[in-house]
Amino acid sequence: MWRARQEGHGLGYATRNMLANWMASAGEVSRYSREASIPVLHLEAEETDQAVEAMRLGNGHLHVTLMCVYVKDLGVTGTARHMRRQPSTVHAQLDQADRVIDAYLQAKRDAKDAQLQRASARLEGEP
Repeated sequence: MWRARQEGHGLGYATRNMLANWMASAGEVSRYSREASIPVLHLEAEETDQAVEAMRLGNGHLHVTLMCVYVKDLGVTGTARHMRRQPSTVHAQLDQADRVIDAYLQAKRDAKDAQLQRASARLEGEP
């Protein structure tokens, strides 16, 4: 999980791919293993957490879906039951959440690039 260590009062963010672990425990797709590990930069995990938290306003249902599936570890079926929705709806919301996170991160990158361009233009304009 992108913030398992943070909530456990540990240092940094988790480095294990919890989705792969969940898939393995569910007996789906044999290429996933319980020992799957994906290197995660702490900055990337923090940015993901910020993107998820930004969903609270305007996309609260997506935030709740992510919290239920990944943080509370209810899985899709448990989340569907908890939210009183069909599992297909939860899958659709997870897909939508991925797009919202991607848009958030892209907007953040675009803003950073624009800021760097302005700074570079100022430096080139100075004698």
